[in-house]
Amino acid sequence: MTSPESGVLHVAIVSAPIDVPALLSRAQAPGVGAVSLFLGTVRDLNDGRPVSGMEYEAYAPMAVSELRAIAEETCGRIPGLRLVVEHRVGTLAIGEASVAIIAAHAHRAQAMDAARDVIESLKLRVPIWKREHYLSGDREWIDPTKVRA
Repeated sequence: MTSPESGVLHVAIVSAPIDVPALLSRAQAPGVGAVSLFLGTVRDLNDGRPVSGMEYEAYAPMAVSELRAIAEETCGRIPGLRLVVEHRVGTLAIGEASVAIIAAHAHRAQAMDAARDVIESLKLRVPIWKREHYLSGDREWIDPTKVRA
């Protein structure tokens, strides 16, 4: 049985904590055999520096528009894909989710490939800026396109 609705189901920039169970329920459908969940979370160490938190800012109208374009492009390449994407803005603590991408498909390879495609495109194209807060009291804007090992 296939899902009656596929494609971009939800794209948003939010200021409240990301509700992962609610997003997962949006992606579920009878024809879904695989759900790939990517969560980007705030970690406590970056480039050897202890981090106390993270701050995200976005030009929301453009960010939502570009997120939707990325999601639509991904769904266009992967027929039958169900896609849900949220990115949080504001000040986040260690361990909090900054981005959730849920890709649901009948097959695992398509779901996993889609989630990776979306996060990689998001980092390059979406006007969301992040500033790390360090235990030393310093703060620094981070280049999201910088490749890290």
